[in-house]
Amino acid sequence: MDFSQVDLSAEDEAFRAEVREFLGRIVTDDVIRRDRETGDNFDEGVHLQLAAAGYLEKEWKSEADGGFSRVRRRIWELEKRRAEVPWVTWGTTAMVARSVAKFASPEIRDEVLRGVFDGTVRLCLGYTEPDGGSDVATCKTRAVRDGGQWIINGSKMFTTGAHNCQYVFLITNTDPEAPKHKSLTMFLVPLDSPGIEIQGIRTVDGDRTNIVYYSDVRVDDRYRLGDVNGGWTVVREPLDAEHGAVAAADDGLADVAIMMHQAGFMAEAADNVAALVSTPDAGGHRAVDDGSVAYRLGRNMARLEVALSTPSIFGRVALAQTMRDIAPDLMDIAGSVASLPIGAEGGADDRSEYVYRFAPLVGIYGGTLEVFRNMIAQHVLGLGKANYSPPRKAS
Repeated sequence: MDFSQVDLSAEDEAFRAEVREFLGRIVTDDVIRRDRETGDNFDEGVHLQLAAAGYLEKEWKSEADGGFSRVRRRIWELEKRRAEVPWVTWGTTAMVARSVAKFASPEIRDEVLRGVFDGTVRLCLGYTEPDGGSDVATCKTRAVRDGGQWIINGSKMFTTGAHNCQYVFLITNTDPEAPKHKSLTMFLVPLDSPGIEIQGIRTVDGDRTNIVYYSDVRVDDRYRLGDVNGGWTVVREPLDAEHGAVAAADDGLADVAIMMHQAGFMAEAADNVAALVSTPDAGGHRAVDDGSVAYRLGRNMARLEVALSTPSIFGRVALAQTMRDIAPDLMDIAGSVASLPIGAEGGADDRSEYVYRFAPLVGIYGGTLEVFRNMIAQHVLGLGKANYSPPRKAS
């Protein structure tokens, strides 16, 4: 693995300075405060300004189609994280837009992508169901054909960003008698359709997600993506992207693994705790001078570095598990001040409290750690499918 730095050209240095100044101007303290209060991970004003400046379109497109060069794409991604740009809704939008470009009719494709690039159209994921867990192919939300329309009934959990989006990338069951991977059809459903109800849910880390109910929702067939009962083909690509099960770029400029954005909070928390325990108190004593503190902090830093360097789907597991394992230790090392949330009076703003609350969810978003470990066992190690049948009774 090559850890060498990239030498930036004068033009790329100027681009970085331009981006840093722009993001610093639009992502204000009020934007960050509002994002923490709402848990939306989205700010419409910021999003529209990013679109107006052409950054959304350049991020989405390849260099050959007028998008960022590989180096500038990396600069852009790192500067967005530095500025704490609310990003989740753009992430789902960009992901779904690729399926729209590939599978939608020209009319829908052009209409949706035009709105995606100018910021007025946002897209969310309608996968998980209340009883379905991480296996989206067990879909029970039904779509029944009625002439040139489809009638949809069902519900979806964890449709993050639905209240800020115009369409949902919805997986439905159109043939209950067929095998589960051959019974699915994908739709791009307008969220202002009659019969759709969006209810907010707050997670333990303070984020806002949604449960969405579909009651006799009528959708024109033109919003169907791909073939009837061919939805698994449509959804596989964005699912793989969400899982991080994609090949790494040869140039080394992409993230080592998915969830690196969230891992950045963990790294910042660890750095801040290290600074906190290295600061002398009124008597000149530093907590890190205690051998047990130094040992625990060093152990956590080593685990963090290993997780940050673990690639692909393996890194997806390593990062989530590491966050779960070291977050409680970081809070304990920092002491009682770590129990105060970011921005609280008297708090140290070390982020360890947020990372502690966020850690359980990192192992759930986009699929649970158990699912990913099974995928690694089955597809990488060749151990075959997991056997969940009850143990055989002794005769």
